[in-house]
Amino acid sequence: MNFYIVIPAHNEASVIGLTLDSLLNQTLLPKKLVVVNDNSTDSTKDIVKDYTEKHAWITLVNSKSSNEHLPGSKIINAFYKGYNTIDEDYDVICKFDADLIFPPNYLECLAVHFNSSPNLGLTSGFCYVEKNGQWVLENLTRKDHIRGALKAYRKDCFIQIGKLKPSMGWDTVDELLAKFYGWKIITDESLHVKHLKPTGASYNKNSKYLQGEAMYKMRYGFLITLISALKLAFKKKKLQLFKDYMGGYFKAKKEGLEFLVTEEQGQFIRHLRWRGML
Repeated sequence: MNFYIVIPAHNEASVIGLTLDSLLNQTLLPKKLVVVNDNSTDSTKDIVKDYTEKHAWITLVNSKSSNEHLPGSKIINAFYKGYNTIDEDYDVICKFDADLIFPPNYLECLAVHFNSSPNLGLTSGFCYVEKNGQWVLENLTRKDHIRGALKAYRKDCFIQIGKLKPSMGWDTVDELLAKFYGWKIITDESLHVKHLKPTGASYNKNSKYLQGEAMYKMRYGFLITLISALKLAFKKKKLQLFKDYMGGYFKAKKEGLEFLVTEEQGQFIRHLRWRGML
C-alpha cells in the first residue's frame, strides 16, 4: 500500500526533525513525503533540505504566504502546494502536522485497517500532549473524529469528498462528507502519537471568529452552532470563546459567505449532528 504524505510547516525548526525521524523509522515507509516550507523565517528549510539530500523520496517545496499563523485556508493552501507536486500513484494520502512523533508501526497499522476494510475512508491514531512530564490524551480527542494534525485518506474517498476545503472547518467537513458518501471512519486508540505543540497554541487573535464561521459554512444552523459553541468553549475552559464562535457565525451569516456543502449535504450533516447530540 502506497502512502504519500504532505506536511505543511511554518517555523517548525524546533520539531520538524523529530517528526521526520519518526517517519524514517516506520516499519512501513511512505513512498513519498513532501514538506511544504510555508513562509518560515527560522531554519525549517535548511533542516528539511538535509533530509532531502539523504532520502530521494523526501522533497521540499518552498512557498510564500502571509506571516500570520491561522487555522484553515493557510494550512490547506500550503498542503496543495505540496499535493500538486506529486503523481497519482498513491493508495493513501496523508496530511500531517510538522510537530508529531509517530510510533514506529503507525503507517503499517493504518495499512492493516485500510486493507481489511474496503469502505474505510479515513483512519488515524490518537494525539497525546505532555503535561507535568507525562504524555496524556489531548482533550480535543474524540473516538469518532480524526484530528486535523494526522489525517490519512483512502484515495477514492479523498477524491469523492472533493479533497480538502481551504477553509476553517476543513477537518470536520471532510469527515461529514465521507459519511455522506458512505465511507467509514476508524480511530485506533492503541496508536499514541506525541503532539509536541498543543492545537491552537500559536494561532493569532484574528482566528477567533473562524470557528463560528466554519459552523455557518457547514450549514449547522443556529441551534446546532449554539450547542457546539458552548461545548467547545467548555472543553477549552474559556467562556469568551463561546462569544467569539457565535460572533463568527453571525458575521458569516450577515456577509452571506459561501457554504462548503450543498443543501442536501447540509441536511445530512444536521441530521447527523442531532443524532450525535441526542
